[in-house]
Amino acid sequence: MFCGSPDYYAAKSMRNALLVVDVQMDFVEGGSLPVQGGLQTAAMIARHLRHFKPEYQFVVASRDYHESAPDHISDTPDYINTWPPHCMVGTPGAAFVPSIQNLVREKYIETVVTKGRNAAAYSAFDAFDVRGHRLIDVMKENRVDHIDVCGIATDYCVRASALDARKAEFQVRVLVNLCAAVNEATGQQALEEMKAAGIQLQAATAP
Repeated sequence: MFCGSPDYYAAKSMRNALLVVDVQMDFVEGGSLPVQGGLQTAAMIARHLRHFKPEYQFVVASRDYHESAPDHISDTPDYINTWPPHCMVGTPGAAFVPSIQNLVREKYIETVVTKGRNAAAYSAFDAFDVRGHRLIDVMKENRVDHIDVCGIATDYCVRASALDARKAEFQVRVLVNLCAAVNEATGQQALEEMKAAGIQLQAATAP
């Protein structure tokens, strides 16, 4: 068993999900809001899922997908509450990184949920599937009780998604080496906040 937690999947009734947060072209090297290490993180997520897919009963990826979000996107961003245009509908930057898109195409990732069309939305739990169902309802529909979280960025959308999952009373684990932070200091602060909320922090160990 991986992540140094041999009993994590022991309960036969447990249903485990993997949530891949916002691994999109604009958030990796070369994008409009690049996170250092984003491409490597995407590759490691893909390797993890290909290796450990049998451990997950449900796999979902979230994506930022903005059309008009004046409270979030600005031509003069402050990089606190407003940001340069990113993940705009119909642009290459909104696409998943190819290694993640391949997982969607090959059905390793079963569901894609979309957030932020007309407003800021950091948490994947603000996202909707193609039917218009919120992620929390999609998780409940799939009878999920444990969620592994990974993606970009540790200090923003991963943090918000993991904390919302915990608030919704899921058991949550963040796979820390399958995440990339905008800033090392705020990334560490986010990890400490998540740990204080009862979220497990562990490293994935796909070969």
